[in-house]
Amino acid sequence: MAAAGKASANGADGKGVSVPPFGMRDKIGYMFGDVGNCFILSLVNGFVLKFYTDGLGVPAAIVGVTMMLTKVFDAFVDVYVGNKADESHVTPGEGRFRPWMRRFRYPFILVSVLLFLPMVSGWALPAKVAYIAVTYVLFNVFLSTVNIPYGALASALSSKSDERASLSTYRSTGSAVANVATGYMIPMFMYDTDAQGNQVVSATHFFFIAIVCGALAYISYEITIRLTTERTNVQTGRKLDAKQMVTSMFRDRALLALIVADFFVVINQQLASINQTYLFDTYFHSKTGMAIAVMFNFITVLVLAPFATGIAKRFGKRETSVVTLLFAVVVYGVMYFAHLTDWRVYLVLMFFGAIGAGYFNLMVWAFITDVIDHHQALTKIREDGTIYGLNSWARKMGQAASNGISGILLGVIGYQSSAGHAVTQSAGTVNGVYALATLLPVVCLGIAALILAFWYPLGKKEIAETERILAEDRAKAAVDQRSCKNR
Repeated sequence: MAAAGKASANGADGKGVSVPPFGMRDKIGYMFGDVGNCFILSLVNGFVLKFYTDGLGVPAAIVGVTMMLTKVFDAFVDVYVGNKADESHVTPGEGRFRPWMRRFRYPFILVSVLLFLPMVSGWALPAKVAYIAVTYVLFNVFLSTVNIPYGALASALSSKSDERASLSTYRSTGSAVANVATGYMIPMFMYDTDAQGNQVVSATHFFFIAIVCGALAYISYEITIRLTTERTNVQTGRKLDAKQMVTSMFRDRALLALIVADFFVVINQQLASINQTYLFDTYFHSKTGMAIAVMFNFITVLVLAPFATGIAKRFGKRETSVVTLLFAVVVYGVMYFAHLTDWRVYLVLMFFGAIGAGYFNLMVWAFITDVIDHHQALTKIREDGTIYGLNSWARKMGQAASNGISGILLGVIGYQSSAGHAVTQSAGTVNGVYALATLLPVVCLGIAALILAFWYPLGKKEIAETERILAEDRAKAAVDQRSCKNR
């Protein structure tokens, strides 16, 4: 460490570069990265299926399968982008990961808007499906080029577990702020009134909503780029060895367990966003309730954020996540069997269910950095971008599965798509929508809790041991470097 509160990092040329110490600028800057992400992702993840079915008039089952297949293809892009980010040379004053965000935010935002073209509603069904497939693939590819380097950036901002846990909390807080804002406002503006006075989804309204969300995302990314400073893990990356990557992944129990647990949590998170849109539109017939429900998924993060880092530090991230996930399972189980008819009562219980699921979502980015450290302790290789890409691959596979599950199950229960006109759903379909919204979280969150409890190995004690090993490795490397210089 350098004097006067400055830290020393290695630039691309290997020379020491004085950088400011980790602090509030980094936390705020990192937070705004997920503000930018979620201005777009909350729109796409929560409402694009609704746009496709009721704005463009494409059957739900066709949409679900198309999105699932394109998402599976795209998921492998994450691993490639993560490794390419690790290979990147460090630009003095810029770091390795921020330049990716600077360059690729432009095509990402543009494609996000192209997802919501209103004129597609007049096309033939095969053309609509082709449009969905092409734009959705491009959206997810360019999402990878921004989101993977952004996620890996957390490990470059600090090497301390507690500081990175605070980054995870700030990131989740930023996500919650953007999701609350979009979750409340989008249902207020996505509808129009037809000639008979019925409330219908408007493809044109969605297009303008996408433009606004894209502009807000651009501003947020700019704040992240300007406020954050990369300090650690700036060694030149290495070429991807696919065989070694797969082998090391299956050797690393922590990485594999986190990938699977996160897979099921993401399925639940995605299904919650999708199913609540249909639930409050079809079952409760309340756009106000829909707006509040979407916000509740993220307001809970704001409620937990001031306490999450302290709770995790005292009791452990894994230990507290298991308890809160099981609490959510119980709440959603009660909601399923109660078969509530008052949307206000439903929202009260849903708030507590979201509290249980939200804690893991607050901590998941800190889980990833713990796994990155653990992987380095095992293999002596630092692969921030690649490991983050593997986890993102799992998350996208979860999103692909949820898109397919939601679209297919909506088709199974008989949901009828619309395109600018009102459709009356059958009683069986309406009750089926309620079952999807309450029973699926029980299954997904229950599986995730069991994985963390019995498979994931990094409890509080194990994380402390990992930090000790890495500290010894860094000290040994420093001694070896000094010995080389003195020769």
